[in-house]
Amino acid sequence: MKNVLEYLERDALLFPDKTAFADVKNSVTYGELLQTARRIGTACAAYTRTRRPVVVLSEKSVETVSVFFGIVYAGCFYVCLDLKHPLERLEKILAELQPSLIVYDAAGKRVADKLPGEAAMVPFEDLMAAEADEELLGMIRREMIDVDPLYANFTSGSTGQPKGVLIPHRSVIDFIEVFCDTFGLTENDVFGNQAPFDFDVSVKDIYSGLRLGARVELLPRMFFSFPAKLLDHLSARGVTVLIWAVSALCIVSTLKALSHRVPESLRAIMFSGEIMPIKHLNYWRSYYPDAMFVNLYGPTEITCNCTYHILDRAYEEGELLPVGRHFDNEKVFLLDERDALIEEPGILGEICVSGTAVGLGYLNDPEHTKANFVQNPLNGLWLETIYRTGDLGMYDDEGLLYFKARKDFQIKHQGHRIELQEVELAMDAVENVDRCVCLFDEEKDLLIAVYEGAADEKSITRSLRTVLPAIMIPNLFYRTEALPVTKNGKIDRKTLKNVYITEKNEVLS
Repeated sequence: MKNVLEYLERDALLFPDKTAFADVKNSVTYGELLQTARRIGTACAAYTRTRRPVVVLSEKSVETVSVFFGIVYAGCFYVCLDLKHPLERLEKILAELQPSLIVYDAAGKRVADKLPGEAAMVPFEDLMAAEADEELLGMIRREMIDVDPLYANFTSGSTGQPKGVLIPHRSVIDFIEVFCDTFGLTENDVFGNQAPFDFDVSVKDIYSGLRLGARVELLPRMFFSFPAKLLDHLSARGVTVLIWAVSALCIVSTLKALSHRVPESLRAIMFSGEIMPIKHLNYWRSYYPDAMFVNLYGPTEITCNCTYHILDRAYEEGELLPVGRHFDNEKVFLLDERDALIEEPGILGEICVSGTAVGLGYLNDPEHTKANFVQNPLNGLWLETIYRTGDLGMYDDEGLLYFKARKDFQIKHQGHRIELQEVELAMDAVENVDRCVCLFDEEKDLLIAVYEGAADEKSITRSLRTVLPAIMIPNLFYRTEALPVTKNGKIDRKTLKNVYITEKNEVLS
């Protein structure tokens, strides 16, 4: 298999009348999805060459999925952009992409009308009105290879400059085959898609559904502001598998929403993106004692995930969950500061990954690609590209890998090297602290804790003194009703730094 469209074509033969994707308004069967995608592909091919980006401006919907596969039929790769991003950021991304074609739905038109450039702007309905040209589609398909890009996701990067991560067909096929088999997912499963389409967590929903001939329910973002409505919907739609960001699960547990309704169909709950606070995990496990819970780890650059750990025991507050072991056909290892291999337990090193799942680098950004996608320093015999994650990890005595911190989360406070996430882990275990973030004001050499929950500063400090050295106890505490999250479901650390460090320092100065 060299192209993800082979999944769709097989499903349309085996399950032509089965619902493939559904949102709150519409649904599409596998047979309908195939025919619509082929019409869209024919229309797109009139505007752009193969192996070129096609920008998608739309809300998450059944129609958007159809457009993705239509773009692939045109021999191109799709780039879904967030309609809520500032125009300046979108312009930077378009400058990198230089697309010939931008497609949009009704919501996306408002953004499309403001964008500069010479790209053709085409609404979804025009694409779907085309007639499929079977000869043209066949010719395009014969020229496609498995390393052609399938999609590009733009990440912020530490500099704030968007970086477009390119992932080819072969990486998605390789990962999704292993992912589905590892967790025993089947055609009878129903995936509850939480992630937006420009975030790689959605790749697991879309392509697991396609690989299996299963159903994918597209959950609207607004439901996560009303957890009772969310849980009612999961129950009504018979969702069996959640692959969510940690913060999405924490929204439900913070509001104790499972006391309202427990969707009985759920059998697998997977999470990634951040460290899962044990008190939130235990809340979910108390309602689903027989469900499979999985901690997933991996950056966008290596096609979603490279390690996993199926929780096989109870965890106490203050414990750190392992990210576990590598997926089949991925090599995950630690390098020290001299690029020597770390195999012993308890030694911190950078997490590195090689294998088919490693992406193609950053679009139109050779400098960052060269810095992060590098030759394996342990292999001098042949070309072996590895991705250096910038994450720090270590093994335990059983060989399980633990994510410890980002390299840029290591700070020097009063002459001592400190990992901010170690402080956060200790705070998560404090009674009446629901979630927390630890920040560092480098200018003033201050540790700052921002948290949700009813705990006060004295009780937090008293608890932390029992588990942390004095140098690691925050200097300042700020309680907030809700920590801000990005649309991808991660805690928005950039906003917190602006509010609790930058803005406060400006006022004081």
